[in-house]
Amino acid sequence: MQIVIIGSGNVAYHLAKAFVLNNIPLAQIFGRNGAELDKISEELNIPYSTEKLEDANLYIICVSDSSVENVSKIITKKDCLVVHTSGSLPKEVLVGAYRKSSLYPLQTFSKSKELDYKKIPFFIETENEEDKALLFEIASKISNNVMESTHEKRKYIHLTAVFACNFVNHLFSRAKEISDSQEIPFDYFLPLIDETVQKIHEIEPKSAQTGPAVRNDARILQLHEELLKDESLEIYKTMNHSIKKMYEL
Repeated sequence: MQIVIIGSGNVAYHLAKAFVLNNIPLAQIFGRNGAELDKISEELNIPYSTEKLEDANLYIICVSDSSVENVSKIITKKDCLVVHTSGSLPKEVLVGAYRKSSLYPLQTFSKSKELDYKKIPFFIETENEEDKALLFEIASKISNNVMESTHEKRKYIHLTAVFACNFVNHLFSRAKEISDSQEIPFDYFLPLIDETVQKIHEIEPKSAQTGPAVRNDARILQLHEELLKDESLEIYKTMNHSIKKMYEL
């Protein structure tokens, strides 16, 4: 089985690393960014190229959603399986006479952050049972949590992930802006953040909600609004409105 990963970003790096750590051979990592590919190649001992795409049985495309379709066109081989790792795109976005699938890892990826790959959910969609069995076999060597999913379901999985991860991280960034503006070390807030995340392992998020909005504490809400400006003020008002509406305050 010849496997090639296409891409040089966060997902490509972590997927390549997960393959290497689980003794799944990679024939090549391919992409446009030679500097990043060189770093990945040196760390993981995988051949790379920016010019010649190796012949393979399985190509895994790990690029931005806007690039998946164009990148898929460089694969001209017919007797192979091509997979993208997008949470939102259908497998049909892949352009070619080859077999098409998706392999979506539900996680946030940064090259500088180590991950426990065994805990990452992988969602698979294929055109036939043979390809499904192949991807399940490969993904199950990496993760203990591999499932089949339709494109329709996967769209909602990705949407939920945006709320649960991307939006939350943006709020962390805004919070740090506020603490930095007052020369308050952001480290002070890490135990609070850790407890907030840990709590929802045991309590439903709706039941875990605290703060002035859920108490409808108008005096504190007004005080906070007076301290804020620009985008952070709008975010504060929007979030409190949503909290109040959820709890019918």
